[in-house]
Amino acid sequence: MARMTMIEAIRNAHDLAMGADDTVVVFGEDVGYFGGVFRCTAGLQKKYGPSRCFDAPINESGIVGAAIGMTAYGLKPVVEIQFADYVYPAYDQIVSEAARMRHRSAGQFTCPMVIRMPTGGGIFGGQTHSQSPEALFTHVAGLKVVVPSNPRDAKGLLLAAIEDPDPVIFLEPKRLYNGPFNGHHDQPVAPWKSHPLGEVDEGYFTVPLGKAEIRREGSAVTVLAYGTMVYVAEAAAEEAGIDAEIIDLRTLLPLDIDTIAASVKKTGRCVIVHEATKTSGFGAELSAQVQEACFYHLEAPVTRVAGWDTPYPHAQEWAYFPGPERLKRALLAVMEG
Repeated sequence: MARMTMIEAIRNAHDLAMGADDTVVVFGEDVGYFGGVFRCTAGLQKKYGPSRCFDAPINESGIVGAAIGMTAYGLKPVVEIQFADYVYPAYDQIVSEAARMRHRSAGQFTCPMVIRMPTGGGIFGGQTHSQSPEALFTHVAGLKVVVPSNPRDAKGLLLAAIEDPDPVIFLEPKRLYNGPFNGHHDQPVAPWKSHPLGEVDEGYFTVPLGKAEIRREGSAVTVLAYGTMVYVAEAAAEEAGIDAEIIDLRTLLPLDIDTIAASVKKTGRCVIVHEATKTSGFGAELSAQVQEACFYHLEAPVTRVAGWDTPYPHAQEWAYFPGPERLKRALLAVMEG
């Protein structure tokens, strides 16, 4: 076991995948010589050469389109979109080509590619470096969507994504890159400074896609969270003194509804928290599925706590995020239901 940040765990996963399989290639803007804007690919070009890890022009549609073509020739590309906010020019390639490859070819071709993207806010990046677009991808049949919350999961899920024969959208919460987040907003620039790094197995291992993890067992209310919001949920439950069961979804698509439903049927209550905008956010899909699976077990309405329905507010970034106080109020209100 080694102590790693999420950046180090992601870099280690790239290294192990490239060492184990010479069809794995890594490319994107500044990922080669520079090692990526967040340094997740640092050292890979030097170790594996510029034909296995290389830079691409500022052309997200071209990056994803080229990766799709590579899969048809037997390669397994792992591409980095520098920020999730930049993916929109490539959206048509992802939706119309990558997601449909297996089905439109009647199974003759698959599309084993991973599209990595730093997601969410917390670094004062402003409107075009802070968005959380996961709902745009969970709506697309043929994709898998992953959001890790800790270094170990980041490594294991990325290796599983690289092995997967279909396209995987891999969203990496920027606030978690340099260490676990404590859930509070009292240190907005680097709230992880005084907290331990993740314990990660240095060997090759995978975390299965489509399987959630119960991070905190409880009997009073189920909290569904992913990414950064797992830590907000933990902080809110502690502050409220509520015996909350916290489920880290890890994979949004396919969704582990079995684990979710078992928990909600036990607790009778459910609160959903995510950083993205509330309206049509992924929490809406979670709420619908919980209601369909657990209606006769619910003691109170399913509640969502999310970002504002507004363009990303640079000046009020830390008020925009769901924090422990907002989530605590929701937990207390659901417990009264």
